[in-house]
Amino acid sequence: MGDEFYSSIKLITGEEIFSLVFIDDNDNDPVIVMQNPVILKFITGTSGQFIKIKPWMELPSDDFYMVRMDKIITMTEISNEKIIACYNAFLENDEDDIEKYDSREETGKVKITDNMGYISSVKEARRQLENIFKKDIDIKDNKES
Repeated sequence: MGDEFYSSIKLITGEEIFSLVFIDDNDNDPVIVMQNPVILKFITGTSGQFIKIKPWMELPSDDFYMVRMDKIITMTEISNEKIIACYNAFLENDEDDIEKYDSREETGKVKITDNMGYISSVKEARRQLENIFKKDIDIKDNKES
């Protein structure tokens, strides 16, 4: 096994993946082993440039994936510290960690209920709006008379 390094990989499917990788060349059939592969998308907006990061594979909970060399068009080592820092921050903030901080007792936050933010039901709101509309029509009719 070789050394680990951060890499951008272009697959024959057209996907571009960023990952911590190492090359396993056992039995003269080398494979790339990717740890926590993600898809990076650079977005430029009016307030600057941003990086959107999402997992390469959404459902599996595995951290390691192997890809044969014949499925790779090209790959390059990435040494940009900002991109690596964003990647590592993304990995540290995965959904398993979010549940740890969701405890209401520790944060003092109020638990959201189904009724929060609702002033009335749809039927009640419709009735009130219809009454306002009818009163507005009555006022216009009286002014015209």
